[in-house]
Amino acid sequence: MPPPTRPTTDACPGALRLHSAEDGRVARIRVPGGVLTGRQAAVLADAADRLGDGHLGITSRGNVEIRGLDQHDAAEWTDLLTGAGLLPSHRHERVRNIVATPLSGLDGRGHADTRAWAAQLDALLCGQDWTAELSGRFLFVLDDGRGDVTGLGGDVTVSGAPGGRAVLRVGAHTARIAAADAPRAALAAARAFLDAARAAGTGAWRVDELPSGHAPDLAGALHRAGLEAEFTAAAAHPTEPTAPTEPTEPTDLATPTAPAESAAPAESAGSGGSGGTGGTGGTAGGPPPGLLPAPDGTVVLSVFPRLGRLSVAQWRALLPGSGGELRLTPWRGIVVPGCAAAVADERLRALERAGFVTRADSPWYGLGACTGAPGCAKSRSDVRSDASAAARAGARVPDALPAGGHGLPVYWSGCARRCGHPHGDWVDVLAADDAPAQETLEAQEAQDGAPGDNRGTPPHGAPGTAGPTPAARHGYRTALRRTAVPAPAPAPVTGPDPDPDSLVPLVSPVPPVRVPPTRASAQ
Repeated sequence: MPPPTRPTTDACPGALRLHSAEDGRVARIRVPGGVLTGRQAAVLADAADRLGDGHLGITSRGNVEIRGLDQHDAAEWTDLLTGAGLLPSHRHERVRNIVATPLSGLDGRGHADTRAWAAQLDALLCGQDWTAELSGRFLFVLDDGRGDVTGLGGDVTVSGAPGGRAVLRVGAHTARIAAADAPRAALAAARAFLDAARAAGTGAWRVDELPSGHAPDLAGALHRAGLEAEFTAAAAHPTEPTAPTEPTEPTDLATPTAPAESAAPAESAGSGGSGGTGGTGGTAGGPPPGLLPAPDGTVVLSVFPRLGRLSVAQWRALLPGSGGELRLTPWRGIVVPGCAAAVADERLRALERAGFVTRADSPWYGLGACTGAPGCAKSRSDVRSDASAAARAGARVPDALPAGGHGLPVYWSGCARRCGHPHGDWVDVLAADDAPAQETLEAQEAQDGAPGDNRGTPPHGAPGTAGPTPAARHGYRTALRRTAVPAPAPAPVTGPDPDPDSLVPLVSPVPPVRVPPTRASAQ
C-alpha cells in the first residue's frame, strides 16, 4: 500500500483544541515522558472534577484525557493548566509527544536517565518556532536501554547504550551518538523529517508515511546541528503502521472560531476517538502491577486503572506527598515512586480496594476496550460495559479464546476501526454487527490512535481468558491479530528492539457469538 497523501493537517486533539464526541468535548493533555509532579496531578484532578465528567483517562502514550468539557469554561481550563506548568507553550501543546521508560532512574537498570532526556527535549520542542509544524501524531520514544518502549512505534527513537552512548533511530537509519546529545539529536531528526515531508509534498504526518525516495537526511541534520554520530549500515527495516483512526472535527477551546479539521485524532484514552485509554497492561519490559523495590530502600507502586480510566477519587488516592511525582506508562498504568517500605503493602491493598488492578492474576490485567457506545457514534456496542462484565465473570472474551491467544492482551472494539488497539500481538474482540468475517486493520493512526496515542501493548500472561460471559449485547468475533516484527537494524542497545510492520490476522476469526443481553455497568 503506498503512503497516504494528507490534504490537511492532522486533527489530533490537544489541551486547547478539543475533540467533539457524543458525550461532550474531549481534551488530551500531553505529559512528556509520562511524568507529573504532585501539584500537576492535583490540578488535573481538580480540572476533571470541576470542568469535566469527573474521570481521567490514560492514553497509550502516557498522556491524560478528560471528557465532558464545555466551551464556556475555556478561560478557567486554560488558566488551570497553564498555572500548573502543563501548557508551557500554547503553540506547541500538541507536539509534545514523548514516551519514555517509566522506571528509568528508579530500579537501577538501564544506561541513561530518560526523565532528564524528556525534560530537555520538551524544552527544545517548545523553544523552536518550526517544531509547531510537527503533526500531533509525531512520536518521540526515549528508552533507557532496557528495550521496554523501543517497539511502541516512535518516529524518532533514542535508546541508552553502555559507555555514555545512545542509539538514534529514524526509519531505516541508525546512528550511535553521545548520550548527552540525545535530546538535541532527536530534535535534529525531527527537523530532517519535516524537510523530507516538505520535499515529498504528500503532507506526511509521520516517518512511515514518507514516500520512497524521500527518507530523512539524518546524517545531514546531525552535522548541521554540530553533533557527532557513527552510522550503521541502513537495514531493510520497515516502519510500523499507524493505528486506525476515527475521523472527527475537533474544536479549538481557546479560539472557538478556529476551523475544524477533517482528519482523525491520533491517540486516545480508550474512551473516545481513536487511540486512548483502551486498556491495562504492559509488554514484557513494562512494570507489572504490584510493589517494585528500589535501590534506595523505598518501594515503587505500580497499578492500573480498569480499562485505562479512573474517577477523580481514584486519581486523588494516588497523589504523592510533597516533592513526589506520578509516572504514567504507555500501557495505561501508573507508577508511584518513593513509597516507604513500611507502609507499601497497606497502601497497595488500599488501592486495590479503590478499584485499581494491583495483581498480575487479575482478569482486568491486559484487558482493554475502545470508547464504544454511547461516547462514540460509530460503535456498534457498549464495549466497555461488555468487557467489564466479562472481567467480573472471570473471563476476558465473550466465548472461547482462539488458539494461541493465551498470555496475550485482549482488546474489545466497537467497530472495524479498532481505535486504540494494542501495539504488537493481541486478541481482537470485535462487535460483529454488519462486520465481514475477516477484516484487515487499516494502516491509519487511531490513537496514542485518535483521539489518542493508543498503541501500548498490555502485559503477557494475564489469566482469566476462558468461558462465555453474560454481558454482551451484540455478537462479537474473536481473532488473534499480529503486528509483524522484522529483524531489527543492528544497534548496541540492551533489550528487544522490534520495529513492527503490518497488521495481519494470526488465525481465522472465531464465528460471531451472541449471548444474552444481561447488562452490567462499566467500571
